[in-house]
Amino acid sequence: MQLYLRLAWRNVWRHRRRTIIIVIAMGMTMALMMWYDGLMNGFTDAIYGNAVKVLGGNIQVHAAGYRAQASSTPLLPLADPQAVIKAAEANPLTLGATQRINTGGLVTSQEGAFSVGITGIEPEKELSVNIIGQNVKTGRDLTSADMDNILIGKGLADAMGVQVGDRITLVGSAQHAQMRQRTMTVIGIYDLGIPDLEKQTVYISLGEAQALYGLPGQSTEVAIFLKQLGEENAVINGMKPSLPGYEIESFEANYPDLASAINGKNSVMDIFSVIIIGIAGVGILNLLLMAVYERTREIGMLGAMGLKPAQISLLFMLEGMMIGLVGVAVGIVLGLAINGILMKVGLDFGSLTQATSYMALMKGRAYPTWGTEKLFMRASVVAIISALAALIPAIEAGRREPAEALHFV
Repeated sequence: MQLYLRLAWRNVWRHRRRTIIIVIAMGMTMALMMWYDGLMNGFTDAIYGNAVKVLGGNIQVHAAGYRAQASSTPLLPLADPQAVIKAAEANPLTLGATQRINTGGLVTSQEGAFSVGITGIEPEKELSVNIIGQNVKTGRDLTSADMDNILIGKGLADAMGVQVGDRITLVGSAQHAQMRQRTMTVIGIYDLGIPDLEKQTVYISLGEAQALYGLPGQSTEVAIFLKQLGEENAVINGMKPSLPGYEIESFEANYPDLASAINGKNSVMDIFSVIIIGIAGVGILNLLLMAVYERTREIGMLGAMGLKPAQISLLFMLEGMMIGLVGVAVGIVLGLAINGILMKVGLDFGSLTQATSYMALMKGRAYPTWGTEKLFMRASVVAIISALAALIPAIEAGRREPAEALHFV
C-alpha cells in the first residue's frame, strides 16, 4: 500500500495546474461551508439568541410538579433558589442566572383589559443578560426597590393608550387560585420593534411580586442565560446531579415553536451545503475523467508492467482522495481566516431589521463564529464526495486494455 500511496501522491502533482484548480475548487467549497456555518451561527445568536433571552432564558428551573401544571403557570416556590443559582453560575457556559416569579393576569386601562404574563424579576441582574432592560426607550428600567411600578412593552402601551407616569390596574393570579389586584405606575416602556411580543409580558420587581402574591423571600423560577445558544443540554446534564427534586428544562420545552424554527433553519442549512458540495463534486469528476483520457498511454504502461485493473483503479481512487484531503486542508485554513476576520468586524444587517418582525431582534451587526461546529461532518462529506467523484474515472482507467492503451495517440 505504501507504494501505491507514493505513486498516487506523485501523480497528484505531476499536472500541477489541474491539481491546483481542483484543490482551489474543493478549498473554496469547504471555506464557503465554514463561512456559511459561522455566519448562520452568528445570525442565530443575534436573532434567536435574543429571542430566547426575551422569552425567559436558555434554561428554566422549577419545583417538582411544575410541568404537569405548566399550562396554568402555577406558583410553586423553589426550595432553595440560591443553590440553583450557585450550581448554574459554576458552569463556565453560563452568562447569568436570576430568580423570577411568573404568573398570568390582566392589565386594564380606559381602553379595556388585556391578558398578559406577569413576571417578577431582579432588575439589576437581568439588565446584563436580558435585552428587555437594555431597550427601555421611554422612562427608565425597574430597580429592586421599585414598588407599585411596572415596565411594559411599547405594543401594549399603544394598545392601552398609556404613557410613562400613567396608572394602570394589574390583576394577577396568586397561590390557591386567588386573584390579587393593584394599581401600578408605568415607570418605563421597552421597545423591541415587535408589537405582538411587547404585548405578551409586563415586568415588576421581584420584591413587589413576592409581596403581591404572598411569596415572601421566595421565587418560582430560576432563569439561566447561556453565552451561546445550543449548549443547553450540556449545562442541564451538569446541573442535574447536584439538584435532585427540581425540573430543569431548556427553552425547547417551554417554547416549542421557537425550537422548531431553529431546527428547521438548521435542516435547510444542511440541505444547502450538500447541494454546494455536490456541485463541486461534479467538477472533480469532470477533471479526473479528463485526466484518465490524458493518461491513457500511462495506464497502458502500468497494465503492461503487470498491474491488474483493480490495482490501477485503486491508484486513481487514491489520487482522488488525496486531492480531496488537500482541498479540505486548504479550505479549513481559508475558512478560519475568513471567519476570524469577520468575528472582529461583524456583518452589518441593520438595513434588514425591518424586513420581518423577528429580524428586529438583531441589533445591527451579526458576528460569525469560527464555523467549526460541523467541521468534521463537512470535511467528511467533502472527502467522501471527492472519493466518489474519482470512482468513475478509476473504473474507467481499470477497464483500459494495455495493448490498446499503449497505441493511443
